[in-house]
Amino acid sequence: MSFRDLHDFILFLDEKKDLRRVRVEVDPELEMTEIAMRIVRQDGPAILFENVKGSAFPVLMNIFGAERRIRWTLGRDPGDVGRELAGTARDFMPPRISSFWKHRDLLPRVLGMKPRRAWTAPVRDVSARPDLTILPVLKCWPKDGGRFFTFPLIVTRSPSNHIQNMGVYRLQIFDETHTGMHWQIERGGAFHYEEAERRNEPLPAAVVLGGDPILLLAGVLSLPEDFDELSFAGYLRGRSVPVVKTTHGGLMVPADAEFVLEGVVPPFVRKPEGPFGDHYGHYSQTAPFPVFELKRMVHRRGAIYPASVVGRPPQEDRFLGDATQQMFLPLLKLIHPELVDLWAYHESGFHNLLVASSVQRYEKEALKTAFALFGEGQASLTKCIVMVDPEVPVRDFKSVLRSVRDHFDPEDDFLLLPGTSQDTLDFTGRRMNRGSKMILDATQSHKRPRQKKEGGSARASEFMDKLGGSVGPWRIWEDALLVVQVKSDGRRWVERLVKEPALQGLPLIAVVSEDIPLDDLGQIIYGIFSRFDCELDLIPAHSELRGGRAIVSGPLGFDATWKEGYPEPLVMDPDVVQKVTRRWSEYGLP
Repeated sequence: MSFRDLHDFILFLDEKKDLRRVRVEVDPELEMTEIAMRIVRQDGPAILFENVKGSAFPVLMNIFGAERRIRWTLGRDPGDVGRELAGTARDFMPPRISSFWKHRDLLPRVLGMKPRRAWTAPVRDVSARPDLTILPVLKCWPKDGGRFFTFPLIVTRSPSNHIQNMGVYRLQIFDETHTGMHWQIERGGAFHYEEAERRNEPLPAAVVLGGDPILLLAGVLSLPEDFDELSFAGYLRGRSVPVVKTTHGGLMVPADAEFVLEGVVPPFVRKPEGPFGDHYGHYSQTAPFPVFELKRMVHRRGAIYPASVVGRPPQEDRFLGDATQQMFLPLLKLIHPELVDLWAYHESGFHNLLVASSVQRYEKEALKTAFALFGEGQASLTKCIVMVDPEVPVRDFKSVLRSVRDHFDPEDDFLLLPGTSQDTLDFTGRRMNRGSKMILDATQSHKRPRQKKEGGSARASEFMDKLGGSVGPWRIWEDALLVVQVKSDGRRWVERLVKEPALQGLPLIAVVSEDIPLDDLGQIIYGIFSRFDCELDLIPAHSELRGGRAIVSGPLGFDATWKEGYPEPLVMDPDVVQKVTRRWSEYGLP
């Protein structure tokens, strides 16, 4: 299945009864965010807001907020794409005539990888005066620094090898013709900008809004550096992406997009950008970022503005992230044959927790696999990797905890990597883009039999009961993880609990803030892994220095409480929540 443009996709969703049209006036400031969040958590439909306050353009939201819409976009399961690519690569090593015949059905996809120049372009129907304020750009959270483009495709080209990149980076509107350009580390557009700055040249850039939904997927995917997303979109479509050249910079942009904003990013210009309610569930802090200058603005007749919302999980980005890792797992297994499965947890913001299962053909091969994953593209920003045996279902965190309970010994199976690069959005390190990483090896292979501490959970429960009201609610998960709510003094509580003899049978102890519900394992994953730095906030029961390496033993404690200096957690304006509740029947939504 292939769609020509966003309108084609909307018609398809209408036929599938998986689109709701909201015809009453809705405010893009906060109200749309609250509506979209409720719908995505219901596994609900895409939403087309046809009457947007302050703008003549409709807004499409929750485009990929369900697995089925990603399958419809790709025409198959995401994993099938990866298996096809990996199978093809495997069959062509070495190349044989039989391999070409076996994969003859791929020829249209391969030929479709080269974008084709279009003679006509719907996106050029209207040449508008450059003015960003006419667009229905959302303000998503009450303390956001302004209005942000949340689903733009940013097209740039390398000044040295002239290969294009297309990625999704947020843009904050500063005025009619200027936005921030939130280029994080490990992003192709940021690498192009660094090249341009070294040459003291402005970097041409185009902001593409809308188009074939497969283009939106391609922009989100973590493709290898210097791999053109337009070409990959053509492969996924099975036919070439029609493109036209921008007036400013000569960039190739999709002819069937809804809007194209042409401009440049001048060198050595920075402006404070943010705060912005991000997918770690907190406001990302204000920081200096490059500036995009709008030079030309075109759009199609009847253009539709696409938008997305990020925030405390689950949100729409869950489905995009899950599809990405399903798509690229078969390719990773081709490079790392010992790898069986992996899963980055959306509840943690993806980068904060990755669980991988592997076959170990020699002692400690699991560590080699973990180190390799730390060097793979966006996975290099992962904070915590847990290695488990092949039979452990990596998507089931309860099973992962049981593996930690049975096979993890911190003295031999824990590695801390301090002073590393870190996701730009991670606020727990010493400064932006800097943090630490850790590996927990919970595999059984090649390990000595362990002496288990019997009755660990029962003893721990008895002790916690005796604490009474001096500590908040607590819960033990799978005899492996004790989670305790506290009002304050998180570090002091961790230091006390990891030393307590009655708790020595538990491998992990985490102290969290009061906003983390203890009966929801997904929210516990969010509450722990998004709020601690491995170097700063991990407290073992015992540690000593041996030959330059810190050896730890006893329970590992995590101070995962909100700390002074952290940005605020995201909370919607109560008046907006009440407004949406009051108006819900007006929207015509499920």
